[in-house]
Amino acid sequence: MMKELRTAIRAIIVFTIMLGLIYPLAVTVFAQIFFKSQANGSLIVNQDGKIAGSVLIGQSFSSPEYFHPRSSFAGTGYDAIQSSGSCLGPTNKKLVEAVAENLSKVLKENPGVKAKDVPVDAVTASASGLDPHISPEYAELQIPRVAKARSMDVSEVRALVDKYTDGRQIGFLGEPRVNVLLLNLELDRIKKVSNRR
Repeated sequence: MMKELRTAIRAIIVFTIMLGLIYPLAVTVFAQIFFKSQANGSLIVNQDGKIAGSVLIGQSFSSPEYFHPRSSFAGTGYDAIQSSGSCLGPTNKKLVEAVAENLSKVLKENPGVKAKDVPVDAVTASASGLDPHISPEYAELQIPRVAKARSMDVSEVRALVDKYTDGRQIGFLGEPRVNVLLLNLELDRIKKVSNRR
């Protein structure tokens, strides 16, 4: 009995050192050397040297001079600690009301847009509630409003949307998408406006 107990205690000590200390330390060192940005949260530092956010987590923008993201059910919006979707089914009355409310908001913010032209991601939230991307169609819909609010040419804003549109991963996975934070930061870099977000 004592022999098995000593073996078990040695095994616990060895595995604690290997898996609780050596392995995490090795992974951390490897990540810091080869994937430093990703290991530290894919943070974006703006021109002032301050952290503007992460490439991986959406932020709320509501001023007319900014591209607006998808809605979020994560806490009060884009709260990484409370990441979640609404968990409402397609026939749920609350979801139908939320979509109708979001559609009304999108149409009000973007005069001249017809309801039939509003893409799904403009009126629904992502499963995580943290999605930093919108579809190119939703970005296209917002171009006239942003251009007008910033006194820019529509073609100039469209070129920026094209620049920040990522294609499918390795050519066939997912859908094309636009990172809202990167696009809005570039707009601020080109044409500084009041930071009202």
